[in-house]
Amino acid sequence: MASELIYRGPESQPVPDGYTPKPHKPWLSVIRPIRYLLREQRIVFLFAGIAIASLIFALFPSSRSGGLSYADTAIYDSYLPSESTQSQVAHRMIYQNRAGLGSFNSGGKIPLGLQRKGLRIVVTGGAGFVGSHLVDRLIARGDSVIVVDNFFTGRKENVMHHFGNPRVGARFLLTSTSEVYGDPLEHPQKETYWGNVNPIGVRSCYDEGKRTAETLTMDYHRGAGVEVRIARIFNTYGPRMCIDDGRVVSNFVAQALRKEPLTVYGDGKQTRSFQFVSDLVEGLMRLMEGEHVGPFNLGNPGEFTMLELAKVVQETIDPNAQIEFRPNTEDDPHKRKPDISRAKELLGWEPKVALRKGLPMMVQDFRQRIFGDHKEDSSKVTTA
Repeated sequence: MASELIYRGPESQPVPDGYTPKPHKPWLSVIRPIRYLLREQRIVFLFAGIAIASLIFALFPSSRSGGLSYADTAIYDSYLPSESTQSQVAHRMIYQNRAGLGSFNSGGKIPLGLQRKGLRIVVTGGAGFVGSHLVDRLIARGDSVIVVDNFFTGRKENVMHHFGNPRVGARFLLTSTSEVYGDPLEHPQKETYWGNVNPIGVRSCYDEGKRTAETLTMDYHRGAGVEVRIARIFNTYGPRMCIDDGRVVSNFVAQALRKEPLTVYGDGKQTRSFQFVSDLVEGLMRLMEGEHVGPFNLGNPGEFTMLELAKVVQETIDPNAQIEFRPNTEDDPHKRKPDISRAKELLGWEPKVALRKGLPMMVQDFRQRIFGDHKEDSSKVTTA
């Protein structure tokens, strides 16, 4: 036998023959992990993982810490219970992260020493009891705050201590419309023309609404010293236009692409002028950055009848497209053409994109949105 058990009385314990236990080495519990890390460059991968994890937490921190977490744009409602549980006062804040890199917690710690980015925040009811205190806190922490309040329960005095802030006194741009001229008796229309509008007609809601907006804008300019700009926009077209918004250019383009008749109202001899959207944007920027109040006509003086427009759409999309005449709508203006002399002189602006150049860009956008990625359908329309 390899070993023999020896018994020496009832209290003796069995002892294996020839066995000597190894001494305990406590440092092995430390040395073994170190040896493991040093083999095959494991320590390099460890530090690389730590660095990647730190970067991820820096850019996309967890929202489990205290405070409000939000992405690039978020909406937050805070409610204040009144003495009666049946009524509550709500203040809506719209947060827009201007940093452009993920989201940060407003109440948590900023990871890795990153500084908190200021937000642009809209507070409705910001001149009220709770709203005004909320505005104080937001401005104190470095946010840009826009207050919207009708002073029904709020008071201007609650936020007057912020009136010295450089966000106060901003320039206001009103985008009015050529419809303020109504069915004009002057052609082309200058900004000095007061218009010929039916105040109770089927179109008057839009026409008179814009005329009233111009009136209020000028009253605030004259009475309260608000710095304002007024643009009267004529027919505009281009990519991203609503496909079924009922406007004549989008109607014709969508109908031609869908192989439907182009609907012309009346005899088709009524005229409009059409400017490409990039020209309008340039005009709005020059107006806003300039020193002249306006109003300014922003439009393309190139004048087309509805029949001429339909033919341009036919040439661009489908020469075989049919034209269908329908009864004209009430109070439809017979002529529309802007006089842009004032914009040329004071803004140095005039449109650059002709209809036959801009229309194909709009058609390409409409074709993509109507047919999606179905190249077969698109090729059929192009061939037609």
